[in-house]
Amino acid sequence: MPRGVAADFQVRLAQTEADVQAAQRLRYDVFVRELGGGGPMVDHAAGLERDRFDPYFDHLLLTDRRSGKLAGVYRVMRSDMAARAGGFYSAAEYDLAPLVQSGRKLLELGRSCLDPAYRGGTAMHHLWAALAGYVAEYEIEVLFGVASFHGTDTAALAEPLSLLHHRHLAPPELRVRARDYAPMDLIPEPELDRRKAMLAVPSLIKAYLRLGGTVGEGAYIDRAFNTTDVCLILDTKQMSARQMRFYNGSAA
Repeated sequence: MPRGVAADFQVRLAQTEADVQAAQRLRYDVFVRELGGGGPMVDHAAGLERDRFDPYFDHLLLTDRRSGKLAGVYRVMRSDMAARAGGFYSAAEYDLAPLVQSGRKLLELGRSCLDPAYRGGTAMHHLWAALAGYVAEYEIEVLFGVASFHGTDTAALAEPLSLLHHRHLAPPELRVRARDYAPMDLIPEPELDRRKAMLAVPSLIKAYLRLGGTVGEGAYIDRAFNTTDVCLILDTKQMSARQMRFYNGSAA
């Protein structure tokens, strides 16, 4: 199947254990088989990428109506769900106190991935549009979650990490900090080739930046997943009208 294949998409929330396992199966294909990740609860025999937080998240499933194939997934967790889970997933990597103590309605995002056949098309826009509906329904004010660079060598990622630090650092009142702190300001801003650095930023992180997203202070090295993580923070109240149209899937 060609990349960016035309499809008729449907997005819904997982309702059954089979739905959740379908999401975990796609996550295994992407995060484990494709990117070399792992984790203590990964089921290699069944081909499922899972963790202890899955039962507490809502799972968005993007399905191709024409084939019935699962094209993409996203998982989301509100503050009330995090309370039942014993905290947010990201809290293992970042001190979330600035967010939790802000008094604002939070939504944690994670495990976003697309089947390779649907990358480069409109699939992610459909997921974002469904996410916008979820945010509106629950009156969410701040979205956040860790997003990843492949690999754990921060020296090799010095340019994009430095760009994020210098140009997209979260405001102090929302600025979370990595627990096992890996500096991101590896190259002085005057020495940065901004265009080259942005080319090295993963597409999901770029999408957040286009919406006005910011990053927390410091990166986190996730050796189990073979990634370097940054914490993305998106304050919906700060989004411009143009950004809101893009986020809702109505931008050209």
